[in-house]
Amino acid sequence: PKSRLQRCIVHQIRSSTRYVSYKDIKQVIADLKKIYTAVTLEEAENNLALFADCWRKQYPSCVKSWEENWEVLNTFFEYPPEIRKIIYTTNIIEGLNRQFRQITKNKPSFTNDDSLRKMLYLASQRIVRHWHARYQNWDLVLSQLELMFADRTPG
Repeated sequence: PKSRLQRCIVHQIRSSTRYVSYKDIKQVIADLKKIYTAVTLEEAENNLALFADCWRKQYPSCVKSWEENWEVLNTFFEYPPEIRKIIYTTNIIEGLNRQFRQITKNKPSFTNDDSLRKMLYLASQRIVRHWHARYQNWDLVLSQLELMFADRTPG
């Protein structure tokens, strides 16, 4: 219930630039980058307005996509830069879900919910063993998350 929605910036860029001409794509992406790499929400909104002024006539669907989705694209500005780097894309979660689907599609049915939970738990243990990359400044990120969500994390 307290969750905040953040749409994947990478997927937003891909879908909104689908119909942008090859000759303009680099500049459009550079202008979009000014939006999602802004230091503050206010700066991002100013950059979005500049982007809209520049490209609305030529690529109205691209601009419209960013304006209509802005409420679920700007959530990560509530967090410090170290956390933003982690949550601006959902690729990690999508990869995990893809691995879970591969595991469950091979078994046509489960006897009960507990058997599914156990299978997913065991799969997650196996998947986590293959994760080797560490986030830069993870200790800082973790302490910031604990401060921001003290009421939701175990003491």
